[in-house]
Amino acid sequence: MVPDAEFTSYYGRPVIKEPVWRVPDVPGYLFLGGLAGASSVLAAGSQLSGYRELARVAKVGALGAISLSAVALIHDLGRPGRFANMLRVFKPSSPMSVGSWLLAGYGPVAGAAAVSEMTGILPKAGTAATLGAGLLGPAIATYTAALICDTAVPAWHAGYREMPYVFAGSAASAAGGLGLLVTRPADAEPARNLAVFGATVELIAKRQLIRRLAGSEGQSLAEPYEAGTTGAILRLAEFLTAGALAGAVLGRRSRAVSALAGASLVAASAMTRFGIFEAGMASARDPKYTIVPQRRLAGRPPGAA
Repeated sequence: MVPDAEFTSYYGRPVIKEPVWRVPDVPGYLFLGGLAGASSVLAAGSQLSGYRELARVAKVGALGAISLSAVALIHDLGRPGRFANMLRVFKPSSPMSVGSWLLAGYGPVAGAAAVSEMTGILPKAGTAATLGAGLLGPAIATYTAALICDTAVPAWHAGYREMPYVFAGSAASAAGGLGLLVTRPADAEPARNLAVFGATVELIAKRQLIRRLAGSEGQSLAEPYEAGTTGAILRLAEFLTAGALAGAVLGRRSRAVSALAGASLVAASAMTRFGIFEAGMASARDPKYTIVPQRRLAGRPPGAA
C-alpha cells in the first residue's frame, strides 16, 4: 500500500496573501465598534426603563468608542479619503460596503444622542437619536464578524457560523462591563444583566467555535486559536470573563466588586478581539491551514456539508 503523502507547499510559502491590516488599528477597530454598538443598545434600554445615569454613561461611551474606532480604521486605511470612497457605492453582498454605510449612519445619531444628553439641548431629538442608535447598535456590534469571515483567511472563514455570536456576546459583555465600571451598583442593573447575558453567550459560542474547528469540518483550524501566545491570550480572556461573570452577579451591593468585574469584562473583550485577529493572521501565514482542510474536503462525497 502507498502511504499517505505528507503535506508540502511550494518552498513552504503561504498559499494566500496575509491581510495587510495592522496592529493595533484593526483589532482596536473590531473591539471599539462592538463596544459602541452594544453601548447604544444599553443606552436605549436604560433610558426606556428609567436608569438615566446608566443611559448617560452608555451614550457617552458609545460616542467615545465609535469615534476611536473610526480613527483606528482611517489610520489603517492611510487617509480619510479612502473611507469616503467606500461610500460611493452600496453593495449588499459586500460586508465592507454595508459596514461603511452602517458606520456613516450610526456615528451621527450616536453623537447626537450623547451631545443632547450632556447639554440638555433638544431632548426629544436626543431621545429619537438614542433609539435610532439602539436600533443600529446590533449591526454595528456584529458586522465585523461577517467582514472577517468573508475573507479567504482559513481560521476566520471556517468560523462563520459561530463568529457573529462570539462578537455579539463579547460586545455585550464589554458594554455591560463599562456600565458596571462607571455606575453605582444600585443604578447598574441593566448593565449587569447585559454583562451576564453577553459573557454567557461569548463563552458558549467560543467553545463551540473551537470544538467545531477541531472536528471533522475544520480539521486543524482550531490550532491557531489555541497555540502559542494567541492561545494564552484567549484563555486568559476566558478566565477573566468567567471570573467577571461571577463578580457581576455577586457585586450587586459592592462598588469595588462591581467595578472590578466591569473592568475585567472590558479587558477580556479587547483580548478576545485581538486573539481572534492574531489567530486569523497566523492561519494565513501557514500554508497547511489552507491546503490540508481543502484536501480533506475534496475527499468527501458530492453534496457533503
